[in-house]
Amino acid sequence: MVDTVKPAGTSEEVKPRSVRVVLMALMIAMLLAMLDNMIIGTAMPTIVGELHGLEHLSWVVTAYTLATAASTPIWGKLGDMYGRKGSFLTSIVIFLIGSALSGMAQSMGQLIGFRAIQGLGAGGLMVGVMAIIGDLIPPRERGKYQGMMAGVMALAMIGGPLVGGTITDHWGWRWSFYINLPLGAVALAMVTAVLHLPKKRSQGKIDYLGAALLTVAITSTVLVTTWGGNEYAWGSVEILGLIAVGVLSTAAFLYAETKAAEPVMPLHIFRSRNFTLMSVIGFLVGFAMFGGVLYLPLFQQSVQGASATNSGLLLLPMLLSMMVVSLISGRVTTSSGKYKMFPIAGGALMVVGMFLLATMDTDTTRLVSGLYMAVLGAGLGFLMQITMLVAQNSVEMKDMGVASSSATLFRTLGGSFGVALMGSLFSAQVTDTMTERLGPEAAQAAGSAQLDAASLAKLPEAVRDAYQHAVAAGTHSAFLLGAAIAVLGFAAAWFVKEVPLRGAGPAAPTGSADGGKAAPAAQESLAH
Repeated sequence: MVDTVKPAGTSEEVKPRSVRVVLMALMIAMLLAMLDNMIIGTAMPTIVGELHGLEHLSWVVTAYTLATAASTPIWGKLGDMYGRKGSFLTSIVIFLIGSALSGMAQSMGQLIGFRAIQGLGAGGLMVGVMAIIGDLIPPRERGKYQGMMAGVMALAMIGGPLVGGTITDHWGWRWSFYINLPLGAVALAMVTAVLHLPKKRSQGKIDYLGAALLTVAITSTVLVTTWGGNEYAWGSVEILGLIAVGVLSTAAFLYAETKAAEPVMPLHIFRSRNFTLMSVIGFLVGFAMFGGVLYLPLFQQSVQGASATNSGLLLLPMLLSMMVVSLISGRVTTSSGKYKMFPIAGGALMVVGMFLLATMDTDTTRLVSGLYMAVLGAGLGFLMQITMLVAQNSVEMKDMGVASSSATLFRTLGGSFGVALMGSLFSAQVTDTMTERLGPEAAQAAGSAQLDAASLAKLPEAVRDAYQHAVAAGTHSAFLLGAAIAVLGFAAAWFVKEVPLRGAGPAAPTGSADGGKAAPAAQESLAH
């Protein structure tokens, strides 16, 4: 007979073997959401070749990202109102339907639409994983499982491009989507069999107005960061219009949430100083991580001559460092209950790591750049999971879903801003350096596309040298911005209040946030 898992704070004992089974299913679901974009990135040239529509290429990624970001807070609230298990299983099913349809797409238009469906499900996957872990495992015990989550992230980032290339070469690009189906079926079966959470049925109504306004605000923000400096100039009517829509919809959303009976993002959770700080730090972590993941392989391919085929392996020093440090900090948190030192240490290492990466030039060896990446990875390892843990510990159990979804949303938006702003600096610096070395016409011809190592080898030596110096200058500017942004995270970490983590103590009354004691979030709010 299979043991079932009961949530933390109930009288039933949570059995370690059952927890591991559920966590395995949750990690598979998390892997689905994270692996998808990594695999698809490798397959995109083949997809465009078969379906055509190169001008719509960016929308294949943008549609998925938009749907994920916009649906994230809504999934969190639905889980709080109607039960975590049902909403999580629903998100898996929607993701798998989107995957199957994407694999069957016959045009770029169809693929973009089906990717949006996939993104809707992906929003619930990430939130569901974090919120269910928050329900099952007290914060004091949660640290020991941080290494698992960091390991899944590393596996997705390293293995995604390699798996995507192998699948596309041997089975065809459609299997880049179909591969999700057996993994998702396993996760569905395992979660259904062993996870038993209390059934909820809220008497309140869904905050449709708040959900709509939040969707508009998030969509405008993501489109500004995606299109700004690429599709449209930053000062264009389109970008300025989107900024205006974003500001107005955000203001309307904040007002609507003060009037809603069951707000989709209750503003009272931001009364907790720790929750607000973790949202800010999470945004900055996303900014640094996604920027690093994007521009480090580009530097190593264009400047250091590495193969694009092994692009995932180029990030190994950063990801391994992140995983090891996350595991160690989690164990220390579990054994001591102390955590304030980790955001401070992580912020400091993130600043140092970004600054070191900004010093790379055409003479920097792979060993040296690997050491710099390891420093940044250590900083991210201290911050990645601790931000979610402290955010969840800062709210009552009834708000676990919206806390998880809000923390995830801020990290996602941070990634969007990081890629956009670092990308703008990178592109401008590359253009300036190429123009300075080759002249306007030659610079435009040589810099019209990002060149891999094989393409660079075919260029005249003068052009190749100019392009490599331009990429080095571009990454210098991008990572210097990252270092400046990371300073804000380091400063914010000093204001974190070390509220005791809820432990696996006596049974808590229903709705209690801390195992029978007064909710830490409530204590903190009263104190501040």
